[in-house]
Amino acid sequence: MSTPRTTSRTTGRSARAALALTALVGTAALATFPLTTASASGGGVAVQYRTSASGATADQSEPWFKVRNTGTTAVALSQVKIRYYFKADSPNATYRFACSWAVKGCSVITGTFGTLANPTATADRYLEIGFTPAAGSLAPGADTGDMQLRFHQTNWQTLTQSDDYSFQGAPTAYADWTKVTAQVAGVNVWGTAPAGNEPTDPPTTPPTTPPTTPPGNGETLFDDFSYTSHTDPALASHGWSVRSNSGGPGVPGATWDPSKVTFVNQSGNTVMNLETSSAGTGSSTVHTEVLTKATKFKNGTYASRVKFSDAPKYGPDGDRIVQTFFTINDLKAPMADDYAEYDFEYLPNGGWGEPANILYTTSWETYNPDPWQAVNQHSESRTSFAGWHDLVVTIDNEKITYYVDGALFGTHDAAYLPERPMSINFNQWLIDLNGQPSTTPRAYDQQVDYVLHVKDQVLTPAQVAAKVAALRGAGTTFVDQVPAS
Repeated sequence: MSTPRTTSRTTGRSARAALALTALVGTAALATFPLTTASASGGGVAVQYRTSASGATADQSEPWFKVRNTGTTAVALSQVKIRYYFKADSPNATYRFACSWAVKGCSVITGTFGTLANPTATADRYLEIGFTPAAGSLAPGADTGDMQLRFHQTNWQTLTQSDDYSFQGAPTAYADWTKVTAQVAGVNVWGTAPAGNEPTDPPTTPPTTPPTTPPGNGETLFDDFSYTSHTDPALASHGWSVRSNSGGPGVPGATWDPSKVTFVNQSGNTVMNLETSSAGTGSSTVHTEVLTKATKFKNGTYASRVKFSDAPKYGPDGDRIVQTFFTINDLKAPMADDYAEYDFEYLPNGGWGEPANILYTTSWETYNPDPWQAVNQHSESRTSFAGWHDLVVTIDNEKITYYVDGALFGTHDAAYLPERPMSINFNQWLIDLNGQPSTTPRAYDQQVDYVLHVKDQVLTPAQVAAKVAALRGAGTTFVDQVPAS
């Protein structure tokens, strides 16, 4: 249960709420890959598994892995994803990932949880293991060596393993295990997923049977971000502004560069890419932001599929970067009670007093920038969220509810409901330069697959997935039926 957060998210965070609005007023069907066994050539991998927690129940599950290159060319580990499938111990259960020891070092291994679109009797969740660029590559025939991984319920309640699809308690030594899957650069090359849940990155064609019937009548904004560049006339005509004006939040002296908002192809699907870079000084730091020009969104459902990054795409790691999806309106006066803001904020390297990766969801009633005073409520999870995630927040007349990958993340009280409409925003920026003082250039990416708002309707995550699937199935790349406020 969350409590109001009124403590140290400091002036860097406090400035964002006011200054993001400066940007607002100053600017304004995929292919599904077949699942196969490891390729005999090219970039195939095989996954070996064992566990040191072999009981039917355990305090924590301990899937240990080795990844072996079965192909004829080197494989960059940053392109490899492994999925371990399991059955949640309760519908609202949440989990935390940890690495106990690894030959390549725990710092290069990421772990994040997802929810299956088609739950089965033995799986409705998965743990996805990935690698940062620092993990390097595997030569043909080489393997990663031991990766001693574990996960547990966040409340440390005993978990049941015997009903988990990928669990096998018998082996005492590593052996090939095809009930985990592996992808290389988005292509499935190893293992068999639970029926109807073949992994893709980002998810591609929806399942043949949608998870639920999508509501049909709500006034909808949907954008698939099928643009060519930040100068594509359709981007502005569809109501988006790419920020170029100076100012906060973040590093003093940084610029907001529209050219660093690009649209890239991933497995036949165009996604929006926000690049943020720095060489250790304010003048070399570049932030990115995309937001709706209209402030017309209030109650209903907001959803987006966002790819967070734990590591830079080049250069040294460690910057206190913030990757976001949020709604906001302007603060008309300090402590004005008609202010509103609803955030997903991922800090891969910590910040605001946190030492490591953390995801916040925060609902704001108001604040005073100087002296700093905040009235908000937040939920948090201290684990890696690297990779693609389905983010949903719903607002009705009673509460604000946040979901991540179909699982409840936090519910916030009626005191934080919006009084006025808001804009929809994505941005990526550095809190400061204290996390990484190096002057070596580095850059981080945040990607966005789509955004959806349904006015005055509260949709479940499954209904969101079905609605997006129906829109894409109909060939809709953009629609905006939401009237001006």
